[in-house]
Amino acid sequence: MKILHLDSNHPLLINQLNDLGFTNDVDYTSSKQEIEAKIHLYDGFIIRSRFSIDKAFLDKATNLKFIGRVGAGLENIDCGYATSKNIALIAAPEGNRNAVGEHSLAMLLSLFNKLNKADKEVRNGIWLREENRGIELDGRTVGLIGYGNMGKSFAKKLRGFDVDVICYDIKPGVADENCKQVSLAEFQQKADVLSLHTPQNELSKNMVNIDFINSFKKNFWLINTARGTAVVTKDLVTSLKSGKILGAGLDVLEYEKSSFENLFSDDKMPVAFQYLINSENVLLSPHVAGWTFESKEKLAQTIVDKIKAKFY
Repeated sequence: MKILHLDSNHPLLINQLNDLGFTNDVDYTSSKQEIEAKIHLYDGFIIRSRFSIDKAFLDKATNLKFIGRVGAGLENIDCGYATSKNIALIAAPEGNRNAVGEHSLAMLLSLFNKLNKADKEVRNGIWLREENRGIELDGRTVGLIGYGNMGKSFAKKLRGFDVDVICYDIKPGVADENCKQVSLAEFQQKADVLSLHTPQNELSKNMVNIDFINSFKKNFWLINTARGTAVVTKDLVTSLKSGKILGAGLDVLEYEKSSFENLFSDDKMPVAFQYLINSENVLLSPHVAGWTFESKEKLAQTIVDKIKAKFY
């Protein structure tokens, strides 16, 4: 079988597939149109997020048996059409779930203890102790929406704290020893923290809007290491201003699809994002929750193992 690699990944991916007898070609620079012209030569290809895999692309891939995505989600692939053509879809959510769990916890503890604010002040010769008094996680209820690989990882990280961990998921029976599954109404009644672990789909798009936020009984903290499209930014800002949302840790933003750097020039910055970057109770990171040195290796190994199990 011939495999085309469209993005660079950990070298073990190609090395181990070579050892298994697969033929591996790489093309990290050609345009999508140029790739389409030769994709019929391959039995499989492996991608991260270089471009979307749509119906037109798949129609050109006449010999394709599988698509490997070195990441957790498959939202850049027309999964329904690929499945209708008997193309196997291989993702690797197991590969970066630990990293996402750790990052979620790091964001939450940083917000509770005002670490980003305090760090900036100390570096600028400002020594404020009372103003940087933190709060403790123990005794609170942490609510997870989405209890798959990422949600389960975060729940596991919380075992060392005296907290109640609850989840809401559209799938029944996902609870385990680390988390109790509840109805959405109970979730919104009890949660002190809302952490998102949903895939990108029509159900999750714009899910956290003003009506959803105001349905929570308590003022709460928001952590989003899932997808930026899940949160309506202007509604988040409204809720931060009112105090309904006490603080937010955002590894993902709805602005990622446009060139992020361009937001900082030519008066293109959305008003809502301007508020976020100036807020002391907002912590931002550049979609790196699952992007550790260890996860790079784990993601690649997961893809190899799944290809081996299916085709070797």
